[in-house]
Amino acid sequence: MATLVQIDQAETHRLIPAKYGAESVLERLPLPADVLADLSELDAATNERKIAENGGNSAIGPGELLLGVPEAHIVNAAFTRPGPFGGRFHSGHRGAWYAGFEIETSIAEVAFHKRRFLADGRIEGQHRFDYIDFLADFSGAFHTLDDAERASCLEPDPIPQCYSVSQAIATKLLFEGANGIVYPSVRRHSGTCIACFRPALVYRPRRGNKLRLKVEAGTDTMDSDVVRLAWSTRQILYRWE
Repeated sequence: MATLVQIDQAETHRLIPAKYGAESVLERLPLPADVLADLSELDAATNERKIAENGGNSAIGPGELLLGVPEAHIVNAAFTRPGPFGGRFHSGHRGAWYAGFEIETSIAEVAFHKRRFLADGRIEGQHRFDYIDFLADFSGAFHTLDDAERASCLEPDPIPQCYSVSQAIATKLLFEGANGIVYPSVRRHSGTCIACFRPALVYRPRRGNKLRLKVEAGTDTMDSDVVRLAWSTRQILYRWE
């Protein structure tokens, strides 16, 4: 069975598409106040995060979500937009905050899913995707997987079928009051990931570097490298197997 360990990990990395970095695109529209008010009302009625923040999500509500703290909308979105099939350690009803202990691990995880997206869409050639590296600290008791659970929960494919066992274990732990799971990265064998079940435990979320991923469908590794942009005039390249 999964066992509890004390985790004290600063500066974990979660890559968020740069287009989601702003609070709302409506704020930048040069429209009259009454028009913006109507658009904001429509946005609130269809935005999964805002619906949950207003108590309209039975899986997670205002009592758990963040309010009035920096980057609350980024953290809340991770828990209120789980995707139709969920992820490795969350169902399609309630999301989780995934992060890598190492930036290379987060890059490898995101790059894998982008390559899969391109392959599924039969999109050829190399494509660039811009991200913001959101940092967060974790301190508390989190579960780790035993050998049998690692074998059943960390299958690399097929997706989403390979998530069935891990989602069942995560759901059980969630309803037992668990904080989350720390586990070996599936896409980078030397890396470590965390899936946090509780918004309040995503401590001090903040923005790090901007990164540009250059990926191509069907390749096991990135043809080009990840380049840190902005925040600094110096560019740093990352390479990995």
